[in-house]
Amino acid sequence: MSDVMKEVEDISPGDLVKGEVLAIDNDKQVIVGLAGGQEGLIPPRELASDRFDHPSDIVSVGDVIDLVVLRDIKDKEQGSFILSKKRVDQRKVWEELQEKYDNDETVEAPVSRVVKGGLTVDLGVRGFVPASQMDTSFVSDLSQFEGQTYTFKIIEIDPNERQLILSRKVLLEKEQAAEREEALAKLEEGSVVEGEVVRLTNFGAFVDVGGVDGLVHISEIAHERISHPKDKLAKGDKVNVKVLKVDTERERVSLSIKETLPGPWDTVEEELPAGSVVKGTVKRVTDFGAFVEVKPGVEGLVHISEMAHKHVETPHEIVAKDEEIDVKVLSVSPSEERISLSIKALTDDSSADSSAPSKAKNEAPRQEERPTIQKPSLRDDNEDGAFTLGDQIGDQLSSLMGNTDSEDSDDEEE
Repeated sequence: MSDVMKEVEDISPGDLVKGEVLAIDNDKQVIVGLAGGQEGLIPPRELASDRFDHPSDIVSVGDVIDLVVLRDIKDKEQGSFILSKKRVDQRKVWEELQEKYDNDETVEAPVSRVVKGGLTVDLGVRGFVPASQMDTSFVSDLSQFEGQTYTFKIIEIDPNERQLILSRKVLLEKEQAAEREEALAKLEEGSVVEGEVVRLTNFGAFVDVGGVDGLVHISEIAHERISHPKDKLAKGDKVNVKVLKVDTERERVSLSIKETLPGPWDTVEEELPAGSVVKGTVKRVTDFGAFVEVKPGVEGLVHISEMAHKHVETPHEIVAKDEEIDVKVLSVSPSEERISLSIKALTDDSSADSSAPSKAKNEAPRQEERPTIQKPSLRDDNEDGAFTLGDQIGDQLSSLMGNTDSEDSDDEEE
């Protein structure tokens, strides 16, 4: 009896004890027999962490189970102690989780439900996954994960505070890093591969080429100038790209789409031979001329001297950006990617000054007929073909006198 009493006295709250399941009462409480002939009670909430319909789903009469003593019972009709099986199970779980954390091991668990700020998972104890740690990208609807089982990494654990923080993102990033490393090793500079457009920015497009994102700079999307990548591409497009450069240390890949496309200068000599007239769009106006796009990716220069027959102070007098004009091809050099154009070659020189009167183009202004007057010479010597001042005055006086004589003779006749 003294030995029995000693065992009874040694049982106190916090102790780990073994007990045999004696019965399950009408309130779904489990009656357990302890050493020394004492009994204890396991409330339903202390039986298991998982939900259950009846205690018989967890234990059976005759089972010997590990328990922890929670407290004494003043009313000892149904036993002397309140016991917990759940907390013993949880303590074992915490010990296992701590060991996994220390060994950098992963755990697998189902997602229980969505809570504020993240998700809860069931590992025998409650674990919490912050929303930012569920995926590598932002997820607005966390309910899609509910009920699914995933592998997690323990990033924080404190059994005393019953705190367990998990992350799935860390594992995904590790997997993606391994995939990127493998993909980078497979990429060869100069090779052409198929990829998918995953993101567009102002300066280019990011294309997924087998697990690694490479950048296609805006200048490498098309042969012609474009204002934004969306002018040619959309997210999800499948494209062929040429690998320009692979930087394994920085995990950067430079790609080109235009390098996989036929060059615009390849057939320009056949399409735009010298002497042909073509319609183009003014792309740039400079001090020395204007650059006109005559086909996608091909711009030619209209020099200021080829804009008009008249003198042009600035090209802005003749053309404006984005204006559509006709030009004549003067020369083509595909090897240098140069094409010379002219506007004035499409017009006649005579039409240069449209402000002049129309009759000036066809005839000179008529001059008034005037008698030729020989200028008098003041020389005194009498040379051939020369007249002195006295000669001219004398002739005029003679003429006047002659006229007077004629008038006198007329009077006499009358």
